[in-house]
Amino acid sequence: MALEIDLADRVVLVTGGVRGVGAGVSRAFLAAGATVIACARRPAEAPVEADGRAIDFLPCDIRDADAVRELVETVVERHGRLDHLVNNAGGAPFALAATASKNFHAKIVELNLLAPLLVSQAANAVMQQQADGGSIVNVSSVSSTRPSPGTAAYGAAKAGIDSLTSSLAVEWAPKVRVNSLVVGPVVTEQSQLHYGDQAGIDAVGETIPLGRMAEPDDVGRCAVFLASPLAAYVSGAALLVHGGGERPAFLAASTAVGQQS
Repeated sequence: MALEIDLADRVVLVTGGVRGVGAGVSRAFLAAGATVIACARRPAEAPVEADGRAIDFLPCDIRDADAVRELVETVVERHGRLDHLVNNAGGAPFALAATASKNFHAKIVELNLLAPLLVSQAANAVMQQQADGGSIVNVSSVSSTRPSPGTAAYGAAKAGIDSLTSSLAVEWAPKVRVNSLVVGPVVTEQSQLHYGDQAGIDAVGETIPLGRMAEPDDVGRCAVFLASPLAAYVSGAALLVHGGGERPAFLAASTAVGQQS
């Protein structure tokens, strides 16, 4: 019998699930048959759909504890349960660490680390009471493990997400599995802000072993896997979604005969 992922009876909450990587995550869960609730501060500019089905949008500022509590309560009131949470919302504009303000750094850490913890706490309280528990997928970044010049606070917050993932996987077991996706560069509506024009995006893709940047749906399919029964014995894990990572800089600098760049 072929291995399949069927989440037709599952309810999934995706933070920031209306654009960029989050929209890809929402589409992947819709394609797997799940009921998808996506939250963000603003609704999507275009419908987020897959296979003729669409997300259920709820507005929420996930940095607000009261708003988060109301969000999760609304999901349970409407759908009777909450099976999976994907903590996707986050990001950071470019700002040099030496000159960015204390308030700027605090807001970046709040959005990328403390807010996912708030949503996870609210979701866990529901999942612990369900017979079959639930799962949480945190969207992390390669910035958590490599230098992140221009987004230093973001990289530090994502390193915190990696640590949080492993700790919650222990605290909330066996009812709730907690994993993360360590994501590399992704082509989104905002790519030009980080990589420039199409030539810049293509050039960045050429530095990746698989020859391209990720698409949002690539990340979404990995999130679906971690939430699915196929990953029933996976918890506390960090799944690398970076196309093979980055070629070491010394390969391009080396003059050794036969050295591949």
